Amino acid sequence: MTARGLILYGPPAAGKDTVTRALRAADPDYQLFSRLKVGAGKSAGYRIGTAEQLARLEAAGDVIYQNSRYGNTYVVDRQGMDEAFAAGIPVVHLGQIEGIHALVKGYPADWSVVLLWCSREMTEARSAGRGDADTEARLTAWDATLADVEAHPRQVWDLSVDTSSVDPAEAAGLINALLAPDGNSRNS
Repeated sequence: MTARGLILYGPPAAGKDTVTRALRAADPDYQLFSRLKVGAGKSAGYRIGTAEQLARLEAAGDVIYQNSRYGNTYVVDRQGMDEAFAAGIPVVHLGQIEGIHALVKGYPADWSVVLLWCSREMTEARSAGRGDADTEARLTAWDATLADVEAHPRQVWDLSVDTSSVDPAEAAGLINALLAPDGNSRNS
């Protein structure tokens, strides 16, 4: 059986962290993939790395995907992905369709791709509500995510969830059913 992985794609504040917590509550096999982060700011949910470490990964060909946002570099690396699959079902948060393609092509697994979406206004409200100091940058990222979706009209989602109308537990249930090999919930 091929290892299963989950990619959650969407704009900032669409609920990727919240839905991942709900998935873990339903089934502890779901594990947030902690991307390597080179830069400053929020460290929760990341493996903090250095420019030298990134250079070594690049030289070894172990960078599956990297992007820059908010003045930082975020990396999906081969060793980190190996460790994530060994621990359970990795849940990878991405905000670029290019990253989805790089991961699916660059790391063989049975990937399910879920679009989590919310309006720009909801992103603004959620960002302000959680005390983000960079809400304007997150709105710029929301705009970039919308442009990314519009530029890739043939991107096929295994599931699409509007997190402004579906609560996290319900979203987790839909995703859990999607990943079940027999079409039933994974933990039933």
